[in-house]
Amino acid sequence: MQQANVGAAKEFKEDAVNKVTFIKTEQIVQDTYYFKPGQVLDYHRHPGGDQIFFVHEGEGTYYLDNGQESTTVLKPGVIVLAPKNVWHKIVAKGELVVSQATGQPAGFEKRA
Repeated sequence: MQQANVGAAKEFKEDAVNKVTFIKTEQIVQDTYYFKPGQVLDYHRHPGGDQIFFVHEGEGTYYLDNGQESTTVLKPGVIVLAPKNVWHKIVAKGELVVSQATGQPAGFEKRA
């Protein structure tokens, strides 16, 4: 059985958002992002798989751009969906801990 404690593994990095993979199989991957205030997970998309984000701690803003940009305030308990092939990003207001689960193979593209 694979399991994780995202709070016990909390570690922030100065130069970039810290991404820690806790569980990975051929069908799904679970990562947790540890944001310092002001850090950004910039616009990207996954052409082959949906992604769901779960907010554990802190606050920030989630951006979704499917031809028109929309935002969601992130705070503990909020869950948001990044549908496959749709641009999305996260901006931390303060320290922010967010986990995600993504169907595999998802692929990855950064916005130019």
